[in-house]
Amino acid sequence: MPTVPRKRRTPDEVAAAVPVDGDKKVLLAAPRGYCAGVDRAVIAVEKALEHYGPPVYVRKQIVHNVHVVSTLEEQGAIFVEETDEVPEGALVVFSAHGVSPAVVQSAADRQLRTIDATCPLVTKVHREAVRFARDGNEILLIGHEGHEEVEGTYGEAPDHTTIVNNPDEARTVEVRDPNKLIWLSQTTLSVDETLEIVSILRERFPALQDPPSDDICYATSNRQAAIKKIAPQSDLVIVVGSANSSNSVRLVEVALEYGAKAAYRVDFANQVDESWFEGVASVGVTSGASVPEVLVREVLSLLADYGYGEVEEVVTAQEDILFSLPKELRATLKERGDDTRGLGGRVARPTS
Repeated sequence: MPTVPRKRRTPDEVAAAVPVDGDKKVLLAAPRGYCAGVDRAVIAVEKALEHYGPPVYVRKQIVHNVHVVSTLEEQGAIFVEETDEVPEGALVVFSAHGVSPAVVQSAADRQLRTIDATCPLVTKVHREAVRFARDGNEILLIGHEGHEEVEGTYGEAPDHTTIVNNPDEARTVEVRDPNKLIWLSQTTLSVDETLEIVSILRERFPALQDPPSDDICYATSNRQAAIKKIAPQSDLVIVVGSANSSNSVRLVEVALEYGAKAAYRVDFANQVDESWFEGVASVGVTSGASVPEVLVREVLSLLADYGYGEVEEVVTAQEDILFSLPKELRATLKERGDDTRGLGGRVARPTS
């Protein structure tokens, strides 16, 4: 990842490097940013801090975004890797990515109070894994080994599940019974690569069953569809999102695959390298599903400083999904008269 030069040129100097006949503009993808599952998880931690007071422990990062995590830390959240780092009897929140039954049991053994902020769409995949394993199926789980979501889903039926990381593994994976085989996937993958992997698997195992519905979540699909629309028109694409955010990393890959001349991921506007603007007339901007809109606005402000003040929002879908907050919070908050749904206010909405 390029770093910010120690000595920046002035905005006028950068602007001079752009072709004179180029109309400098920003293509702003919509949808972008917070999805309903992320909104729900972040609000769950905020509400827990508000009601129970700090510290509130969170296993892993509640969502994969460094700004969100640091902001919650400032409010009193303590992020840990495993439940054995949480004092016995304390309150711990499970992240949006989900946990395996072994983690749930570990928390119970330590008498921890728990709030399960797993995204409902991830919970759906967990339930599918349990059901298919119970019926004697072998599960090919398409996803990135080591990612929290994959660890959680795999843990639901480890004796029945094999992880398939990429097309190469799809070509070599061995199965016990090709006639009792089903695939599931991580919710934040590249739609195109997942379809490629499924195609390879089905060619090898014609009886391979599909899940009842698409496991890749609506937000991942929508954000990839939006970047596919603007990438061919963009000399440069900037994706706001953290390095450990699978869906943000995929957006960079999709942008390049669909025609962007260059694409980079940043956490913050100050990570944008001025050298990226050389010869650039059009800049595409989007953000991963765990990114608050304020970080996108800071990037747009920086771009305006360098002459990219014209912003065209390219809308490919509307999102109005809300999820109820975790059941462990709902009863308590309802007694106080609080709204027990995800608030939804931080999910990107079209502005034009």
